[in-house]
This record gives sequence, C-alpha cells and structure tokens, in this order.
Amino acid sequence: MVYLLKFGAAWILPPGIFIIAFAAVAVYCFKFKHDPKLAAVIAALTLSFYLLCTGFVAEKVMGSLESVYTPPSSVDDLNVDVIIMLGGGALPDMPDVDGVGTLCSSPASRVLAAVRLQRRLHVPILLSGGQVYSDTGAEAKIASRVLRSLGVEEKDILVETRSINTTQNAKFSVEIMRERGLSRPLLVTSAFHMRRAVLNFEQQGVEVIPYPTDYMVTHSPQFHYTKLRPQSEALLYNVMVLQERLRTFVTAWLKI
Repeated sequence: MVYLLKFGAAWILPPGIFIIAFAAVAVYCFKFKHDPKLAAVIAALTLSFYLLCTGFVAEKVMGSLESVYTPPSSVDDLNVDVIIMLGGGALPDMPDVDGVGTLCSSPASRVLAAVRLQRRLHVPILLSGGQVYSDTGAEAKIASRVLRSLGVEEKDILVETRSINTTQNAKFSVEIMRERGLSRPLLVTSAFHMRRAVLNFEQQGVEVIPYPTDYMVTHSPQFHYTKLRPQSEALLYNVMVLQERLRTFVTAWLKI
C-alpha cells in the first residue's frame, strides 16, 4: 500500500502532472483538432520527457557513466605522492560547525573519501576549486577548513583557488604538483564526473589513478514498479548525465 501511494502521488505533483497534461493535449489534437501529425509529435515529446523522469532510466543512464572507473581494490598498495580532490560547489554564508561557509553534498562526500585515503596513504591532499560565482563559496578554502577540523594537519593540505571549471582544476593542480615535485596523483571526484576529470588531466600530460566516490545510484539495480513513476530527482540525474557527456565531448574535441 505504501508503494502504491507513492506511485499515485507522483502523478499529481510535478513533473507527473505535466506529463498528464501534455498527454491530454496530444489526445485533444488527435480527437478534436484532427491533426494526427501534431498529436504524434506532442505524444513523442511527452513520452521522452516521461522516460527522463523515471528512476528506471536514471539508474541505467547514471550507472553507465559512474561505472567507467572503479576504485582501486587495494588502497595500501597504491604508489601515489598526492591526493587531488576536485571541488564541486560551496555556500559562502551558511553557518558550519567551526566557521561560516559549507560544502555542497558532492564535495562533502569527496572530502570524506579524501580524509580516509590520506590516513591510509600519508600523502598531502591538494584541494582544487575557486569561487565560481560572486554568491558561491571559495571551494578549496572552505574544504581546507573542513579538513583541518577533521584532523588533517595544515602541512598536509595544498590549496588551489583559481580554478572555476574542471579544465582549470587540472591545469592549476598540475602547476602546483610540478612546483613541489609531485608526479603520482590519486584523483578523487564524483563517479559521474571522473571520466571528464581524467581526460582533463591527460590533456595536461599527467596520468592519474582515479578514485571515484559520491555514487548516486546502485550498480546492481532491482526492478520495482515505483521506478516507473515520474520523479524530479530522476530527471535531474538524467540531465546531469547529458550535461556531463556534452562537456566531455567538448573537452575531447575543443580542449576547453
């Protein structure tokens, strides 16, 4: 009964209610306007939008991107001399446990992985990420404060604050690496973002060991009919994948 209620409620809230409305317009055009071509176009667009809003499709699409790289099976055997953690958003004016400014959910998950790795590997963490917009936080600076509060010593934290996209993350991080004689990086970022991040570092002439984290979907999904209900979260995931694949294409061909 609980699952049935969830399934039904999804159709009276956005985006479900919009799908019903678009489907009704398609039926109206076919039955009352006698315009089967227009009805077919609207129906096709409605079906496409519906599929993008389902968890069933989101699991498949996001899972295919997140599974491009897997974490190394044995952390202790890694031959690395620096952990690079890429930023992914911060809020400048939100109160935190030990100051003002908080990380968004994705970089917070990356920080957790970076700290745990640093305790095993005993190498510095290089935080990469600047202030992207005037009303967003300075990502690496906020992450640095969080790392110190989690027990990472200041001498083990390197900060890169100029970058505002992944291409610059790689460029400016590599500059710091070369200044300090570092050459064997372990790269920590969200699993959906790892493919493009690796490509950017390769374009800077640096081979990284990928350590994906911040997974969004299970890679062993089990079907349940509620995954066919329209969800804004599923739409967000599918749009994120489309954006990531477009940005990877642009990075590969235009190198920007």
